[in-house]
Amino acid sequence: MNDSFLKVARQAAVAAGALLRLNFDRPHDITLKGVIDPVTESDLQSQEIIISLIRQAFPDHAILAEEDLPGSGDDDNAADPEGKGAASHRWIIDPLDGTVNYAHGFPMFCVSVACEVAGRLEVGVIYDPLREELFEARRGGGAWLNGRRLRVSATDLLEAALLVTGFPYNIRERLPATVARLRNMIARAQGVRRAGSAALDLAYVAAGRFDGFWEEGLKPWDTAAGVLLVTEAGGRLSTFEGGAYDIFAPSIVATNGRVHEAMLAALKIEPEAAGL
Repeated sequence: MNDSFLKVARQAAVAAGALLRLNFDRPHDITLKGVIDPVTESDLQSQEIIISLIRQAFPDHAILAEEDLPGSGDDDNAADPEGKGAASHRWIIDPLDGTVNYAHGFPMFCVSVACEVAGRLEVGVIYDPLREELFEARRGGGAWLNGRRLRVSATDLLEAALLVTGFPYNIRERLPATVARLRNMIARAQGVRRAGSAALDLAYVAAGRFDGFWEEGLKPWDTAAGVLLVTEAGGRLSTFEGGAYDIFAPSIVATNGRVHEAMLAALKIEPEAAGL
């Protein structure tokens, strides 16, 4: 059955990505969900495409999605924002990860589609429509990019590592702690990037392009597909404290495994550095 889930996830991600690619250079209708949290008409159109294709194939499956669409069903995110009361089969989708980038014409964004069964992630697809890169994973079946098997990097020293991070939408409330952790990483790693799409950051860790990723304040749709990609590519995941990661956790560290402990050490900050 996983193969049928993967087929639908791939179909939905590619179809939604085609729409995002078509609209990318056009003027956008932008509204704000928060002070620095925009949504465009393409977010909503992309999500409608994804949900429609999932519903056609699996009408009884639950859906947890980022955008609140008018008229969504009782088991959609509008009625269950955390998805904790959903059915045994649940799709977790981000129709446009990297909306700020997209709205500004910065070419770093993607579509993320994952499916879990009984709380366990089974398939995950991340599609970058501008580069036409299709990252996909099936539990026990490995992680792949356009048909090529993926493995995390072999970098074993933080001093030689290229890392990536992101900033939460409420960064202004978390600024001291966020800056303190960033300062620690900049001081210890070979390089740190901030690309603006958590899903692509995770896909790039799975592909060995980044050695590690950290961020806090993410939602399930930001990480679900990427988490499975990293796992199937041989990587390691945890919270900032080193505990087990799940898609509702408040923080995430994803690495090749070799630099994980060093990253956890760098993420530890004193209370005064966090503004406490």
